[in-house]
Amino acid sequence: MFRQLFSSKNKPDYALLGIIFLLLLIGIVMVYSSSYVWTDYKFDDPYFYLKRQLLFSAVGIIGMFVFMMIPYSTWKKYSSVILLVCFILLLAVLIPGIGMIRGGARSWIGVGAFSIQPAEFMKLGLIIYLAVFLSSRQKYITSFKKGFFPSLILVFTAFGLIMLQPDLGTGIVLVGTCMVMIYAAGARLLHFLGLGLIGLAGFILLIVSAPYRLSRVTAFINPWEDPLGDGFQIIQSLYAIGPGGLMGLGLGDSIQKYFYLPEPQTDFIFSIIGEELGFLGGTFVLVLFALLFWRGIKAGLEAPDAHGKFLALGIVSMLSIQVMINISVVIGLIPVTGITLPFLSYGGSSLVLTLCSAGILLNISRHARM
Repeated sequence: MFRQLFSSKNKPDYALLGIIFLLLLIGIVMVYSSSYVWTDYKFDDPYFYLKRQLLFSAVGIIGMFVFMMIPYSTWKKYSSVILLVCFILLLAVLIPGIGMIRGGARSWIGVGAFSIQPAEFMKLGLIIYLAVFLSSRQKYITSFKKGFFPSLILVFTAFGLIMLQPDLGTGIVLVGTCMVMIYAAGARLLHFLGLGLIGLAGFILLIVSAPYRLSRVTAFINPWEDPLGDGFQIIQSLYAIGPGGLMGLGLGDSIQKYFYLPEPQTDFIFSIIGEELGFLGGTFVLVLFALLFWRGIKAGLEAPDAHGKFLALGIVSMLSIQVMINISVVIGLIPVTGITLPFLSYGGSSLVLTLCSAGILLNISRHARM
């Protein structure tokens, strides 16, 4: 299998593969560095999150290589089944006794000692289905009735189910990714303008309808108004990034991980990177992401068919939107959303699905005319 995988014929983009492994390695190191103080106190095991992250990484790497071996055209045949399973999981997580509540959101389904997050599966499942849908109906996408509206039905049905959990951050990533794919397919700007106005009104309604979302917005505007409440996370994040300076305090020498920044191994791991590795370390991570997106877009542009182009665009858009949202939250540009940093943040479903998505992207690169 590996001889076939790395043969000179249809070889994957080694630069893309190397960037993925480098980001994953940085993530493993930083998950340990940011979490060992907390886990030593809570679980009496400083390696608790490290061991789990290594397990998730191993499962994800296996999934990535398997997905790299599967011709991306295979997903055409199973796209409807994949989407149906994703919708069933999103419905199942809403059922008491099946869905698990964490942080006020019913977003997980327990599987033994671990849990899965169906919304993560939906992001990839909808990309797979939409790539097939858009590539087969691209000539109709300028028609509101035949192309644009059917696409919206799929996207906003999934978004609605995710919002019932509720999980606004994941919903934004899903909608943003799908809108990029639909726009690239040739949808009319007039349709997007109308959708944007409706979306803006709906977004405002979602914020004002939930007190915790409204408090996040007010905390974003002036976090020091409630420094021990809603503004606590962003203030501690800025306190981490600020002292990092050019070179950082040194790997393992973060101060904010000592019970100041809540669970820094997840959404705010970039804060610890900035504190320990400084501006240069944070910039290096951002450059790696930029290279990842460039190689992914290049693979998509060189794909031999429209299906491959849309599939690559969807995966790259999903990852880039997550990175932009996460970094923006960490440096205080937007309110807290609860979005992880791909490849780096601690997590099971998120990391495994991200690596499997990367496997599909690598398979597209194997067929690309580079």
